[in-house]
Amino acid sequence: MAGGSDVPAAAPARERLSPPPMYDDRPSANRTFFSAPQSVTSLVAAFLEPTITVATFLVINAHHGEPVTRASLVLCLLAFALTFPGRNRFRDGRLTAAVDIVVSWVMLLAILLLCGYATQSLAFFNPDALIGWAVATPVLQFTATAIGRSVLRSRSNRVEVRRSAVVVGAGPLGVRVSRALEGSRDQGVTFAGYFDDRDNNRLAAEAVARRLGGLSDVARVVTEEGIREVYITLPLGSQPRIVELLEQLQGTTASLYFVPDVFGISIIQGRLQDMNGVPVVGLLDTPFTGTNELAKRISDIVFASIILVLITPILLLLAIGVKLSSPGPVIFKQKRNGLDGEEIEVYKFRSMRAMDNGPVVKQATKGDPRITPFGAFIRRTSLDELPQFINVLQGRMSIVGPRPHAVAHNESYRRLIKAYMVRHKVKPGITGWAQVNGHRGETDTIEKMEARVQYDLEYLRNWSIALDLQIILRTVRVLFFDRNAY
Repeated sequence: MAGGSDVPAAAPARERLSPPPMYDDRPSANRTFFSAPQSVTSLVAAFLEPTITVATFLVINAHHGEPVTRASLVLCLLAFALTFPGRNRFRDGRLTAAVDIVVSWVMLLAILLLCGYATQSLAFFNPDALIGWAVATPVLQFTATAIGRSVLRSRSNRVEVRRSAVVVGAGPLGVRVSRALEGSRDQGVTFAGYFDDRDNNRLAAEAVARRLGGLSDVARVVTEEGIREVYITLPLGSQPRIVELLEQLQGTTASLYFVPDVFGISIIQGRLQDMNGVPVVGLLDTPFTGTNELAKRISDIVFASIILVLITPILLLLAIGVKLSSPGPVIFKQKRNGLDGEEIEVYKFRSMRAMDNGPVVKQATKGDPRITPFGAFIRRTSLDELPQFINVLQGRMSIVGPRPHAVAHNESYRRLIKAYMVRHKVKPGITGWAQVNGHRGETDTIEKMEARVQYDLEYLRNWSIALDLQIILRTVRVLFFDRNAY
């Protein structure tokens, strides 16, 4: 939540500024449809945490002689939905995994207790069973993670199960792929070297040292050395050579992967899809499709309903305060861009004497004379945003997502900031990843807006229910300790 000050300033001149870099070397910050081949590890990790959570509850309930009731089934479904997909902690250190498990579990328990209190359903459960579940679950999750880590380490160290891989093309993209393969050693992958026809003086130093030959040597070396995986990183301009190479490699048993150079593009939820038999590569897409879309909508409805019930007295007091502070309506409706850029009306408690909602919107600044004393208070504490939970129930917004900006400002910034409008691939949120990372309040420079957009895009790349819960809890802390909004 960004108080009333999340509206960006009028876009400044851009001539002296260069576009922001859209690629980050951190694996989690720039996911593309390319990744090293994934084993069943990711699938196991996705189901491990939710399965242990639900199974532990059922076993402890049975130990206390409690029957499987409708309430317990609802709790199991809610716990599974909030923990799926589980995070892959097999590559984390023991301390990191332990801390992550405990923090995630405490966050989940807080949400479940809030739901139980709001629905008055805690009385349906045995307190001793709930305490046993709360204690045993993180212990079992850590134990399972430790066992999985040991199994993977043991398996990856066995020579007979390791897969050797080579990269065709020793340019910057090929080097990037080789580094990704080197980072996949715990998945049983060993990077063997490069193939490239260019002179050594045109290749990176690390590529020269590990060069195995030219393109004409690939099929022979793959066959003789038993190479299991071949990654082709040649530019699309080399299409005839790629076709010839593929024809040669089809006579081997190696798995073939083509890696297009798309690292200059901000990839959002990139994936290879089948469209009635036609392979289609997705570059910019929403994370909310299929079951993800359903999970996101259900969590929005559940949390928004509970929160609105709990804050109804606060809403009434705020409405009275706004009405007494100055003449005008209690609720201010502002035009914003929502999902896919469509215009929506966003509700806020009115905090100003004048209300801008036209083609030119002046951003609120510190000490703005338009803001009433009561309005300054509700903006600083973000209480003016509370009516937006109604927008969530209407389906116009989500609890967590990129903050919506005024339509007038979107038209300016979409021309100045690369991939700015990609943030509209999801519903705007009451709070977001940018806001809990210090990017709330006035955006009086283009650099501040670029930083906010980068966090919004990172949220789209890495979305999960667990990330939403983390943002919600961090928002509560920000509201009490951050003073950037006015």
